[in-house]
Amino acid sequence: MEALRHAILYKGSNEFSKPELIGTIVLRLGLMNYMEAKNLIEEAIKRGIIEQKGDRLIIREEMLKEEEKQEDLFGEMINYIAKQLEWSHLEVLEELDKFSERYGDLDKKVIAYLYGLDKGIDMSKFKDKLEV
Repeated sequence: MEALRHAILYKGSNEFSKPELIGTIVLRLGLMNYMEAKNLIEEAIKRGIIEQKGDRLIIREEMLKEEEKQEDLFGEMINYIAKQLEWSHLEVLEELDKFSERYGDLDKKVIAYLYGLDKGIDMSKFKDKLEV
């Protein structure tokens, strides 16, 4: 979602055509390849971060900020788990992928929380921050 924030800053507007937004992310900013940018936009539309009005895409900045806060929480949880287990971030993320297969389509923050509990880590500081 950070790529969307950079696209807004680059253009100075939150309104794009789809090709323009993809071009900005891929060609002008060099943040992603074409497929990654296309998937990001589709996911953002599903989540309500981007609103489609005809052939225009409008990035809803308030929703983008909320999503970025949630991504920050996930990163904070990964840092905490890695520190508690004395593992690298990559090791934690790899184990989370395996662990998530057990729970299916749950939010990644909830999975990280459950993983921490499963490993015997006190995750109480994150309990109130999770939106379930």
